[in-house]
Formats: sequence, C-alpha cells, structure tokens
Amino acid sequence: MSTQGGSVLERVRGLVREVAKFGAVGGLGVLVNLGVFNLIRHTTDLQVVRASVIATVVAIATNYLGFRYYAYRDRAQNGRTREMALFAGFSAIGLVIENGVLYTATYGFGWDGPLASNVFKFIGIGTATVFRFWSYRTWVFKALPPVAPPAGAATDPVPDPAPVVRPERRPEPLPEPEPANN
Repeated sequence: MSTQGGSVLERVRGLVREVAKFGAVGGLGVLVNLGVFNLIRHTTDLQVVRASVIATVVAIATNYLGFRYYAYRDRAQNGRTREMALFAGFSAIGLVIENGVLYTATYGFGWDGPLASNVFKFIGIGTATVFRFWSYRTWVFKALPPVAPPAGAATDPVPDPAPVVRPERRPEPLPEPEPANN
C-alpha cells in the first residue's frame, strides 16, 4: 500500500523519528522549566503562577533553539521572522494552557504545596505539549514539499541497457603478392 510521499510504513517511521526528536528537545525543556520554576520558588517570594510563567518563558527560548537546530533542522528555513513569530504565538498559547492548569489547581482548589505545585506544573506541561507538537509541526516548522521529477521524466525510470561487449576482430592478413616473373 503506497501513498503520496512514500509507503505507510515509511511515513510511520518518519513520524516516530519526529516524535523522538521532539521528545528529546521537550525533555530538556521540561528539565529547564521545572528547574527554573523550583529555583525561583525557593529563592524568591514570587507567587506560584508568576514563577511558573518565568520558567516557561526560559524553557520556550531553550526549546526554540533545540527545535530549529536539531528536531526540525531538515525543514524549510526561509522566512525566519515568520517562523519565530508563529513559534512565539503558539508558545504563548501553550504557556496559557500550561499555567492555566497550575492556576486552577492553586487558586481554584487551594492546592499550593511544593509537591502539588510541581505535580500540576508537570500536568500542565504535558497538556500543553500535545498542542505544541501539533502546532509546531503543522504551522511553524513546515515540511519541505517532496521533490517532483523533472517534466517529461518517467515515474519509474528504466535504466539504460548495458553496452554489448563484442570481441575485437583482428583483420586477416593479406595474402603475400606473387613474385614477378621477368
């Protein structure tokens, strides 16, 4: 079974590679996010959600570098200003999703302890990650279109036949002229 752009198996393998790269960059982003969040929470008097927003912004900056130069380095690289604007916009939506979960847990339910803050921060990151994966791959880091064969080229090119090797023929020697009779 084949579809435009390769077989189904090839497309699934490509998606698995993409998810793995996205996960590697995202994993680093989660570590940065949670690390900065806990550092701010334990060294300052900032409120939970404000500390989380700062941590998320630092992680977004880290993630952009990872996505552009690792996970999506093979994607279109023209229009960098547009790409950065879309990344910032979709990241801001992800920030609202992520910190909305933490806000609801903290101020809606009163779950404000260090463990609860980290658990709901992590749940918010996970929820926002689903949105970010879809939006980044669909709108920000677009795949390059497949290379079309040149006009007039056959879709399944037939290789040129191998040249026929013929043994070299040596000319037969000419008969010796008869001696002249004088």
